[in-house]
Amino acid sequence: MRRRRRSVRLGSADRHPCRRCSARGFLDSTMRRRVLMLVNRDKPDSADVAASVRTIIETHGLLAGELDAVPEDGSPETNGAELIAVLGGDGTMLSQTRRCASLGLPMLGVNIGKVGFTAEFDVESLSDQAASLFGGGAPLPLREVAILEIAVNGEAVGLAMNECVVTAGPPFRMIELSLRIDGEPGPTVAGDGMIVSTPVGSTAYTLSAGGPILSPSVYAMAITPIAAHSLSFRPIVVPGESVVELRVGRVNRDGPGCEGGTAVVLDGRVAKLLNAGDVVRVRRHATSARFVTNAGASYWSTLIRKLHWAVQPLERKPSGDGGLS
Repeated sequence: MRRRRRSVRLGSADRHPCRRCSARGFLDSTMRRRVLMLVNRDKPDSADVAASVRTIIETHGLLAGELDAVPEDGSPETNGAELIAVLGGDGTMLSQTRRCASLGLPMLGVNIGKVGFTAEFDVESLSDQAASLFGGGAPLPLREVAILEIAVNGEAVGLAMNECVVTAGPPFRMIELSLRIDGEPGPTVAGDGMIVSTPVGSTAYTLSAGGPILSPSVYAMAITPIAAHSLSFRPIVVPGESVVELRVGRVNRDGPGCEGGTAVVLDGRVAKLLNAGDVVRVRRHATSARFVTNAGASYWSTLIRKLHWAVQPLERKPSGDGGLS
């Protein structure tokens, strides 16, 4: 019998019942949101950031518990939480959203990683908006985020928040993939693979492969080839309700000194090795995730500030001796 994971610490309401009383200067507990913290303790500053976020939550809301942001081994015990705060980077935010997908709770990301694109808040912005986020008196600013479900030969292999990738894998010879959209046959393409991404994932691997950036409010998926051996295969955007199938032709296989092979990769995790003739089906999951948005930063301003959208190359100024510095 599987043991239930218990919280690392009890929430503020459980430890200090008196703090639920508005007479002591706190909002009435019926108006304050219960928040579960999931913390990636592998991050260098996780202890300091967790302490700050814990204080913010206990001041404005109710701390339902605090757990480690562990790999996806089943949904965590929520202790009645209405909101989940994830402390980590974008990868942590995605993995914990997949972990908590069945709970249907909104996810709030506090960045202690590098970019912080899906983990939109830092401690300062969280503190500035804490009263509205945790007080419970106002609705949360939410963005619906698509989840992809992936099957190989009809058997489910997992979920993806960013993208599903069929990748050539070792020994990195070209593979062949035949594309089908909503039952309609498309082209067969030779190259290093194919990416099917959500709008959130369009700023990740898809962007690096030359695919389009999709607004998070667009109900769509982007299909982007990886190093296609063709001058005419360009990325395409299909409706969010479409079913995308990739039939695998030529593949790479394991060999001496060569581990792996052609595989389906979900958000950077190898989900299954593939054989010739396998069919990878990608479609939108029946449920969506909900991310709490940072009211102090729009999606487009974040593109400019964090991904340096359309930044021009730096100019080299002439030095005093007529050269370039």
